Amino acid sequence: QVPLVESGGGSVQAGGSVRLSCAASGRTFSNHAVGWFRQAPGKDREIVAAISWSGTNTYYTGSVKGRFTISRDNAKNTVYLQMSSLKPDDTAVYYCAATFVASAFASPTSQRGYDYWGQGTQVTVSS
Repeated sequence: QVPLVESGGGSVQAGGSVRLSCAASGRTFSNHAVGWFRQAPGKDREIVAAISWSGTNTYYTGSVKGRFTISRDNAKNTVYLQMSSLKPDDTAVYYCAATFVASAFASPTSQRGYDYWGQGTQVTVSS
């Protein structure tokens, strides 16, 4: 297992920025792709961004392109989601997830592609 711990959530005004962190507690992120998902009240959980183990491949869902940046520091076993120009529609519980990958360039975008999940962190954007 890869215990994941998210941090950095909170309340912010529209147009503001927040950086989320996802740390592999006591384990390494070696050979693991990582994704950020979110679930807003009354909605299904959706992919936000994903990053390959190598960090060279990234994916963003359309609504966050140009505003969010996913990155990773494998030496620190941590993946980040920098969120800027936040909108009230970004309000959700954000989850990070990880999965072992055979390819350093794989970045799954489906929830079913991930084996390990964090507990989630709330991000609230007020207008």
